[in-house]
Amino acid sequence: MMTEQGVKWACDYCTFENWPSAVKCTMCRAQKPSGPIITEEPYKSSPTLEPGPEWDPSRTEGSSSLLICPDSSARPRVRPVTTAETSSKWSCQICTYLNWPRAIRCTQCLCQRQRTRRPTESPQTSGSNGGCRPAPSSPVDPCEEYNDRNRLNTHTQNWTCSACTYQNWPKTKKCVVCDHPKPNNLEAIELAESENPSSITSIINEQDRARWRGGCSGDQGQRRSPPTSKRESDVKMDFQRIELAAGAMSSREDQEVDFKKMKQIKNRMRKTDWLFLNACAGVVEGDLTAVEAYKSSGGDIARQLSADEVRLLNRPSAFDDSFTLVHLAIRFQRQDMLAILLTEVSQQAAKCIPAMACPELTEQIRREIAASLHQRKGDFACYFLTDLVTFTLPADIEDLPPAVQEKLFDEVLDRDVQKELEEESPVINWSLELGTRLDSRLYALWNRTAGDCLLDSVLQATWGIYDKDSVLRKTLHDSLHDCSHWFYSRWKEWESWYSQSFGLHFSLREEQWQEDWAFILSLASQPGASLEQTHIFVLAHILRRPIIVYGVKYYKSFRGETLGYTRFQGVYLPLLWEQSFCWKSPIALGYTRGHFSALVAMENDGYDNRGAGANLNTDDDVTVTFLPLVDSERKLLHIHFLSAQEMGNEEQQERLLREWLDCCVTEGGVLAAMQKSSRRRNHPLVTQMVEKWLDGYRQIRPCASLSDGEEEEEEEDE
Repeated sequence: MMTEQGVKWACDYCTFENWPSAVKCTMCRAQKPSGPIITEEPYKSSPTLEPGPEWDPSRTEGSSSLLICPDSSARPRVRPVTTAETSSKWSCQICTYLNWPRAIRCTQCLCQRQRTRRPTESPQTSGSNGGCRPAPSSPVDPCEEYNDRNRLNTHTQNWTCSACTYQNWPKTKKCVVCDHPKPNNLEAIELAESENPSSITSIINEQDRARWRGGCSGDQGQRRSPPTSKRESDVKMDFQRIELAAGAMSSREDQEVDFKKMKQIKNRMRKTDWLFLNACAGVVEGDLTAVEAYKSSGGDIARQLSADEVRLLNRPSAFDDSFTLVHLAIRFQRQDMLAILLTEVSQQAAKCIPAMACPELTEQIRREIAASLHQRKGDFACYFLTDLVTFTLPADIEDLPPAVQEKLFDEVLDRDVQKELEEESPVINWSLELGTRLDSRLYALWNRTAGDCLLDSVLQATWGIYDKDSVLRKTLHDSLHDCSHWFYSRWKEWESWYSQSFGLHFSLREEQWQEDWAFILSLASQPGASLEQTHIFVLAHILRRPIIVYGVKYYKSFRGETLGYTRFQGVYLPLLWEQSFCWKSPIALGYTRGHFSALVAMENDGYDNRGAGANLNTDDDVTVTFLPLVDSERKLLHIHFLSAQEMGNEEQQERLLREWLDCCVTEGGVLAAMQKSSRRRNHPLVTQMVEKWLDGYRQIRPCASLSDGEEEEEEEDE
């Protein structure tokens, strides 16, 4: 093997002699000095293991009185080396490097220190130490032992370039100095290190030891390797080097192609995809937090790994194509995770909303929503939707048999939310006149229990789908950011009035208001983060229509204790738009214990014979749902984010509601807003999605009819 010719240079910190092409010290990573360097010949093997002429202990004595290790400011300071300490060092039998007395391995080549022969031991028991100089016992600075061990750990992590001997970081694929590719066998070494760190020392230095065995002199009988001639060792080592170089050159193009492919895969990844990969890795490593983070973001538990995702994870022994989180939990015997995942899958399997019935149509609707979002030009540059869409349950449900209807409602509705809003605290359907005579009964659709439930409920009440791609959340954040001044002034004025109305009488500095507003902006940009009243106010402007929230008034603990006001119930008007630019048909949302649900009605055939006491003047195809603007105690619902000029008594607020909504008063004296929807005016993709969903229940209708006919025959026989 050819050695590098030239003049070595000595490090100013550790006095180690480096090859001329090295720009940093191989030992302590210090920068190469710009002044004159040592003018010595390349390293020569000497017949003894004494320090060579290039070793000059007085070199460090003439330097500064206090040295600091250059690669880490947290390491203890190293004091100057004295002659007594230098004489007590032990020389490595492989590379002849002088190590500190308490070092158990050579700092340069990581060779094990040979045990010193005691006077009572025979030559046979200590013959393997004949090449090492005994280390006399002397006090040593613990800082030096720390530095030695730290260098030892550093060398086990880095890899040495075979061309210029520069030690590179483990993740680098090419040498930083000479751009020489990283040997292929080092990847196997890294894998072995992660699985068995104790066996990596012998692997990582096998070629270095072979190189030193070929160049060092000494007693050949004391070497651990089998006795071979120097020529055979050099030939074998040169053959390995040629093999490694050929393999590196042949795989260089493949590595570049793989790198480009991986980069393309990463660029296509979204945040939900990264959360899914983290959850898969969490199952393998037993990290339940990663799985919970993926669940809270609304991720699909039944999602399968693709070939690109398996390639990105880069662990073929753990991940396979088409594997789900449940498969991984079974493979790695994660019983606690398996119970949680199976429960989640069973809950999702028990629900079947229209968005789940036809994924292709659902994706088309998402693209349609993204295309219908536009930004208004002018000072108030808020985003808005161009289409007016209202989701209602089809009237064909009533044509299904009672057993099928019950199954349908169990799968599409949230029974717990429905019960809480109707029975525990009468918030919806409390008026028999609205619910029975006017067919304005509200149904709470089942929604995901994720942090995006508000955005999901808004899209469910309009388009019947979830905000799975966070399109609405991104629009919410952009609108808040671009129109921050407009929304900030409304929010600040409303919060000041609200605190004074409850007798708090506190005032905040402008810096505190700005901090609270920055927190509201940050919530809008974080998928899975819970949203507040301000975000509902902004969503009303994006929809260009009012939003009515029917919610519980108090927060309660799991024991049923009241903790405080919720402040969500009320009417949210798009007050910053012109009235002519907005629609007067509202949507309804339900709020229960930190969870939002879409409240929708069912289609009907017309309102000619209702006797509502209001002149509707609507076509037979138009469905009108009466949404009460008062609570069960006949008190007017609060209007959120009013300015000082808009605030007033109840009559002024009622007048404001009549300006922004189509209102009427029923025969029973209930002030209600009319939500109008038409199947002909509704979006065709939404209508097609609902029909696909309903066809699944129509197919089980004959079975139910057959069972009913058999029961009738049995009754006649009796």
